[in-house]
Amino acid sequence: MLASARDYIESAWWVVTLPGLTILLSVLAINLMGDGLRDALDPKLKRAA
Repeated sequence: MLASARDYIESAWWVVTLPGLTILLSVLAINLMGDGLRDALDPKLKRAA
């Protein structure tokens, strides 16, 4: 699949870039949300501070 898409990357770069940025932002948002939940809900972190 990736080899067949190589022809489109040069002529239609947004076909790869926009979904890639969407995945990047989604993973970043989920990671930050998980860190926030851990900070809010983990009692061991509150005692250490």
